[in-house]
Amino acid sequence: MTMKHLYRRALGAASLVPAVLAAVGLSAAAAQADEVTLRGTTAFAQGTTFSRPYEAFVDWINEKGKGVLQIQTVGGPEAMPPFEVGNAVSAGVVDVANVTAAFYTNILPMGDALKLARNTIQEQRANGCYDTIDALHRERIGVKYLARTGDHVNFHLYLTKPVEGPDLSGLTIRTTPVYQAMFEALDATLVTTPPGDVYTALERGTIDGYGWPIQGVLDLGWEEQTKYRVDPGFYQVDVNILVNQERWDSLTDAQRALLEEGARWIEARNAENLEINAAEAKKQAAAGIEVIALDGADRQRWLDTAQDAGWAKVEAIDAEAAAALRACL
Repeated sequence: MTMKHLYRRALGAASLVPAVLAAVGLSAAAAQADEVTLRGTTAFAQGTTFSRPYEAFVDWINEKGKGVLQIQTVGGPEAMPPFEVGNAVSAGVVDVANVTAAFYTNILPMGDALKLARNTIQEQRANGCYDTIDALHRERIGVKYLARTGDHVNFHLYLTKPVEGPDLSGLTIRTTPVYQAMFEALDATLVTTPPGDVYTALERGTIDGYGWPIQGVLDLGWEEQTKYRVDPGFYQVDVNILVNQERWDSLTDAQRALLEEGARWIEARNAENLEINAAEAKKQAAAGIEVIALDGADRQRWLDTAQDAGWAKVEAIDAEAAAALRACL
């Protein structure tokens, strides 16, 4: 029997009218109350490489979560500076954030360890590392560490002039906390800028290069000002989906379960990065970016410096936490 018929029958029995109308009103109110909308933001321009997994996650949640939970992205770097995104989700200005730990080391210095992972997020979930990282986020900055994307994607140094080895003295390199310690150890002069300023800095010659993953250079148009990429790659991209802790705690079990299922779904797609990396390398070559391939002792120094400088920086922050993370990453 439809609601329309039920309503007509109720009109024929005056004594039932109040009860029926009350039930209809309560049902509608309950449906509205059950569905929660979270406000989200991304530290990367929407539609670009490191925002796309988050956007796919949001689409998945919004499709599967109708009547339960939705995410509304309220903007990207055009609305909020990338280095403020960590603060925003920690303070509850937004409920969900897509951001690399390099952009919130100002509030969680130990986040700098995440790039040093040599295993996948699935392996980290299995060996307990995920729980350790989640606890650090919850206890120190008040956010739930929900998901990690970027597995299998290494960083590289991109240059406007060639180098003959791992010595970067005389070069001014745009950096973030990701590779700051490594490039310092290799004697580069460092400049920190948001991604949006890199093209202009290259064009004006105020920097000689920048660190960036194998993916995303062409998205940003930087290939127009880039001559070389140094191989091999180092570190591993971490772009994390975070949820404000108080907001997380306010959700129902069903809503949290939906977000956790979505996290595992988007993390499974990290495997696609291997094929994407190969395609990106071909695109860079076609765009005129030449490869400077370090080998032998130079290659070993490059990779050793990356790991040694990275872990030394993390150990100086918190030796005990660093030891726990190094054992499982």
